[in-house]
Amino acid sequence: MSVMTRTHARTARIDFHAEARLTVRTPGEGFTDLTREVRAFLTEIKAGEGMAYLFCRHTSASLTIQENADPDVRTDLITALRLLAPRDHPWVHDLEGPDDMPAHIRTLLSDTQLAIPVSQGRPLLGTWQAVYLVEHRARPHEREVVLAFSGAATT
Repeated sequence: MSVMTRTHARTARIDFHAEARLTVRTPGEGFTDLTREVRAFLTEIKAGEGMAYLFCRHTSASLTIQENADPDVRTDLITALRLLAPRDHPWVHDLEGPDDMPAHIRTLLSDTQLAIPVSQGRPLLGTWQAVYLVEHRARPHEREVVLAFSGAATT
């Protein structure tokens, strides 16, 4: 039998919005940790209570929240994505190379956007969670991620 508890609701007037664009140069296929940049953005804008939003402006890269303690998790996730969308399959769409269509499928399996609750200016990530940009292409790329916050600012 499951047991559940809930904290009292906290309220905040949503009267503040801020956004910035983060440019990330990826080394090729893999995970780039964006957590520090998300925290720095929230500190810079003096975020209080609200929601942080991230949006990846690409169709062959994605965003995810995953474990940050054991790098083997990220290695195994890349392996799983390679199995689900292999580069050596005879895809019809191959104008940008054999890794392009698999990259689109991998983005479909993950996502291009995240929403993270923010309390007292800090993202409410779990102990072992980090925010990652996932590059699905084999070679390096320059990616753009929109960082946004809606909620209350601290005074």
